[in-house]
Amino acid sequence: MFPTKIEISHKTILFTIIILLSLWFVYHVLDILIFIFVAFILMSAFKPIVDFIESKKLPRIAGALIIYLLFLSVLGLLITILLPPVITQSVHFIDTLPVFIRNALPFINLDTQLISTQIAPLSQNIFKVTIDVFSNIITLFTIIVVSFYLLLERKHVSVYFKDLFGSAVGEKFLQGLEKVEERLGAWVRGQVMLGLIIGVMTFIALMILGLPYPLTLAIFAGILEVIPIIGPIISMIPAILIAVTISPLMAGITFASYLIIQQVEAHIVVPVMMKKVSGLPPIVTILSLMIGAKLGGIIGALLAIPLLITILTGVGEYLKFKQVKLKSAERNKPSV
Repeated sequence: MFPTKIEISHKTILFTIIILLSLWFVYHVLDILIFIFVAFILMSAFKPIVDFIESKKLPRIAGALIIYLLFLSVLGLLITILLPPVITQSVHFIDTLPVFIRNALPFINLDTQLISTQIAPLSQNIFKVTIDVFSNIITLFTIIVVSFYLLLERKHVSVYFKDLFGSAVGEKFLQGLEKVEERLGAWVRGQVMLGLIIGVMTFIALMILGLPYPLTLAIFAGILEVIPIIGPIISMIPAILIAVTISPLMAGITFASYLIIQQVEAHIVVPVMMKKVSGLPPIVTILSLMIGAKLGGIIGALLAIPLLITILTGVGEYLKFKQVKLKSAERNKPSV
């Protein structure tokens, strides 16, 4: 028996070449695509605020300028005031962490030298990240400028889509984009406010207790709020290790303080701040962060959840559109 002859059409070859060229293009402009996506995230977070200002009869450009000037002012203030003590406290905390572990857990035979060797790169990474932030000011400024123009041109997107895809398809595409913006922007605003509130509450509690490194521990707690369930538990471990070296009573009070903050978060802060956010299941969020960190390091972890929200929302809206189109075709199908 002779093997079946396989014929490949010209369309298949052309489609394969287009796919390969697209992948090659995406690979070479990946950095630019990441910048655009970050700008889109920033635009999605600010868009409802600018729309509200515009509804008060102010020009859109005036609302955008107000928001961005306020954003840049707060960002500059945080960098100027908080960054130096955060770096100092973080480096000192990382250097002394093996001592805290040895004093807190004297009954466990731990090789503190090995621990010091393992965590030593962390303090170097803090300096590296700081240097990268200041050395990439132009990149950050470019992202802010792009997001600013995206915000200004957002009103004209409907015209572009209708000209490109036609009136019906363009309108559906615009509805999908609005849904992505709504969900992504709500998630970003909610997470920023949630992390800020938890960070401030943690800082106040640690200052009252008199624990060392309150700023570092508070920022650590605020950042880990992005990880559901596990994040708050991890954030309390360093504080408890430090408290144990002071006294068992201090460790108990520290644990109780974190527990109270978590209860306030679960029953008051999250229901109020995140009520309009269609959240992801905790396991999906954790896996997304792990995969993002594995593929892209810190940047990958930061963009993992926004990218997942964008993809899931876009696919969901596309499936809804296909379903509506199918039902419409069935209704218009002539009866036999």
